[in-house]
Amino acid sequence: MEQSLSILQAIFLGAVQGITEFLPISSSGHLVALPAVLGWKEHSLQFDIALHMGTVLALILYFWKDWASMGLAILGLGPGTPEERRERSRLAWVLMVACVPAAVLGVTIADAAETTLRSPLLVAGMLAGVGVLLLIADRTSRGARTVKDARLLDGVTVGLAQALALVPGVSRSGITMTAGLMRNLSREDAARFSFLLSVPVTLGAGLFGLRDLFLGGLPASDLAPFVAGTVASAVVGYATIAFLLDYVRKHDLRIFVYYRWALAALIVAIHFIRS
Repeated sequence: MEQSLSILQAIFLGAVQGITEFLPISSSGHLVALPAVLGWKEHSLQFDIALHMGTVLALILYFWKDWASMGLAILGLGPGTPEERRERSRLAWVLMVACVPAAVLGVTIADAAETTLRSPLLVAGMLAGVGVLLLIADRTSRGARTVKDARLLDGVTVGLAQALALVPGVSRSGITMTAGLMRNLSREDAARFSFLLSVPVTLGAGLFGLRDLFLGGLPASDLAPFVAGTVASAVVGYATIAFLLDYVRKHDLRIFVYYRWALAALIVAIHFIRS
């Protein structure tokens, strides 16, 4: 496994991961495109996974009360009325069902995700295309439902959408928020559902992906960039979660769509200038 990042580069990419994982603009797309734009050597997929583990840590810290209450509710325990506990238990089961599509597809296309799916032009196409879907969903959603209203069909729909996030440029939060909006969740609740769902899927994928790292060993010179990048992604990610949940209470998602289109155009332009 080749690793050529300095600590400062790792911190920069970790901060980028922390921002772009939760904003609907594609973290994997940025992690593929930015080194190419800046002229850095391509870093390993294992480094990408380490950064994703940092953002999983941010999610766990931010939503730990939600997960604890859902876990207790499955056992019939926890605060609130019996009906409130049933709602939390139902949400937990919906989230578990929603994990299945991404887990199955992740095992199926793991090799492609590391090689052929990391093309800058593919990233640009996914950035632009999913941006169109996000804009349509944001404009047409009634936004009348909350996470508490989530049912099995919501979980399956959002889970299938999340499976597409394995392709760089799609954006896990972008595609799952799009699916949530299409199921008429409010913007805030589509984002919250997206974040809750990403914890088990990203954690599972990260542990699965890092098995090769631990089996093969990590050179001592690469340890510091891995740690620095992971910490940066966790700290910045936590702040970004709070920002986005506050932002979508007051604003629509057009700014993120326009950003996706601008970044896609920049990637394409740089590709053809350098080719």
